[in-house]
Amino acid sequence: MVENIPPRKVWEALQADPRAQLVDVRTDAEWAYVGLTDLAASGKQPVLIPWQVFPQMGVNEGFVDQMRQAGFTPEHHIYFLCRSGVRSLAAAQAMQAAGYPHVYNIADGFEGPPDADGHRGQVAGWKADGLPWRQR
Repeated sequence: MVENIPPRKVWEALQADPRAQLVDVRTDAEWAYVGLTDLAASGKQPVLIPWQVFPQMGVNEGFVDQMRQAGFTPEHHIYFLCRSGVRSLAAAQAMQAAGYPHVYNIADGFEGPPDADGHRGQVAGWKADGLPWRQR
């Protein structure tokens, strides 16, 4: 079972644990138009590997191999991020099934659920928690 970790706890882990890394599994379009986590204060950069491929949104069949090619080993503590926490959970489960025991889902993702007006980024998630992010 993959544990959901609140964004603030992830931020603390990224700063304190050299084995901790954030993997953003959103699409190229989301990275370009919505924004990215800014991990500069932790001395790290987010690793960008999409779980689904835009625009068809089919699962990225090479995801696990791309994670390995990016240098991830079972010793890493990997925190997965998407828009709301659904795709990132699937990505974490795939890596757990591939033999990576320290995988976590970032609860509510980058933007979280929509508010009463249908806007994301205000209720919960990385942005709503006031954690560092930037436009590309």
